Amino acid sequence: MRKFVAGVLITLALVFIVRSCQDNKQDKSILEENSMLIQQEITNVSKLVVTEGHFAEVYNYKDSKELFGPLLRAEKKALVVVNADVTVAYDLRKVDFEIDEATKTVKIKSIPDAEINLNPDFEYYDVTADYLNQFDAEDYNKIKKTVNASLMKKVEASALRTNAENRLISELQKFYILTNSMGWRLTYQEQTIESLDGLQLLKP
Repeated sequence: MRKFVAGVLITLALVFIVRSCQDNKQDKSILEENSMLIQQEITNVSKLVVTEGHFAEVYNYKDSKELFGPLLRAEKKALVVVNADVTVAYDLRKVDFEIDEATKTVKIKSIPDAEINLNPDFEYYDVTADYLNQFDAEDYNKIKKTVNASLMKKVEASALRTNAENRLISELQKFYILTNSMGWRLTYQEQTIESLDGLQLLKP
């Protein structure tokens, strides 16, 4: 009788161990599948978020050069009209993230900076120059450098960058919705994103 009871207990123990191993394997398999699915979906979400704008600039360029002292000067000038298309973009393919299967956490480490692209079109009017002070490549480069710096200040002072940041957040919402729907956590620089409003932490 004792042998029979011992045999039953051993059999039950073996069955329990086998089932536990099977359950662990199944849980691990599901975890790996979820991890792969999250990574794939994040990759699918990733794209270039672009906000576009248009700016105009009118620039008066003047330059004078002394000849034989201050009594004689050679001058040149130009009226420059610039129309520029501007884009502010975030390349979400550059989001640095890590998937921690053990804690079911997607960790966003860093978000790329905005890429500001200026595409100016220069038109020159009323270009005049004295014989001894002609326009050259240096003048045109100086004009482009000055105008580009002025346009960049206008972009920074406008709502263009803010609009781009808001579009960035709307795209990153998909990260939160995806992880939350699967019972995972989303963190950014060790802070847990607990709601859609919490995504404001993700602004660069």
